[in-house]
Amino acid sequence: MTNPTLAVIVGSNRRDSINRKLAQGIANLAKGRFDVKFVQIDDLPVYNQDHENNPPAPVTRLKNEIKTADALLFVTPEHNRSIPTVLKNAIDWGSRPYGQSVWSGKTAFVTGTSPGAIGTALAQETLRTMLNFLGVITLPAEAYITFKPGLIDEAANISDDSTQKFLQGFVDRLVTLTAQTAPAKQRSAA
Repeated sequence: MTNPTLAVIVGSNRRDSINRKLAQGIANLAKGRFDVKFVQIDDLPVYNQDHENNPPAPVTRLKNEIKTADALLFVTPEHNRSIPTVLKNAIDWGSRPYGQSVWSGKTAFVTGTSPGAIGTALAQETLRTMLNFLGVITLPAEAYITFKPGLIDEAANISDDSTQKFLQGFVDRLVTLTAQTAPAKQRSAA
């Protein structure tokens, strides 16, 4: 049986993003249960409907990576009480042209981190609303992670035991949800 593919999408294009660090930590928790693929979104041109039928190469790459994924992990900061532009742009490209969305039917875990206790709450709520509209099956619980020095070690492991257990629970639920919604692929590989 092959592992399902988890596409990791980080809503920050900052090189030293704390959300990218958290995404790498969660990806480490998922190894062995998912084949993990980080999806680049910071090279996408700004969405333009004029280019839907002949999309630029980065858009084609994004769409192919999402199409082949079984599950999605979104780790995003909050910008002005919403999601960052780079993430909204990727979602728009993936959902177009009308009727050809690559998002529908995927399972997803949405989270984010900030130095504050619930700094990504509205971004996560906004993102879940968008994803649900696009037919993505999101885990129903919320995961606000307070980023503190030492939360992620040099090997991209989550070093805080309670945070690690908390996030492992989400990874475990995503594995189960993905197996329930995409069992054909997993059975065919057995």
